[in-house]
Amino acid sequence: MKPYDERLTVPRSWWLMGIGCAALLAVALLPLGAVALLCGLAAGGAVIGAALSSYGSARIRVTGGSLIAGRARIPLTALGEARTLDAEEARAWRTHRADVRAHMLLRAYIPTAVRVEVTDPEDPTPYLYLSTRQPDRLRAALTAARPDVA
Repeated sequence: MKPYDERLTVPRSWWLMGIGCAALLAVALLPLGAVALLCGLAAGGAVIGAALSSYGSARIRVTGGSLIAGRARIPLTALGEARTLDAEEARAWRTHRADVRAHMLLRAYIPTAVRVEVTDPEDPTPYLYLSTRQPDRLRAALTAARPDVA
């Protein structure tokens, strides 16, 4: 099976809002002159662009016997059942049903998720909550890649 790889990019509307914020910063600097306007536009655009790019750079990968979710790298042997969560279930698991010990790769702009049980007795983390735009595909990749299932 082909390895799973997804980047949790921010929505296009966030980029449009970022451009708008940079433009507002530039307009606020207009009384200081055209050079200040251009510098404010360039600096504001660079900072906002870097922030949006960084926040949207989180990745979920299933490859090489591991699940890589953001900065976490978990061997597939330490994972149990993966469950897809629709928008309503995902909202419940990231709010009132959430466990503070869980590892959450949460992006509020992605309504669906996958919940993966952690079966390693040495790990206090009960489950992983992974925001994903393709929950069925991620669950299938985790199931197919697990050594005890294959």
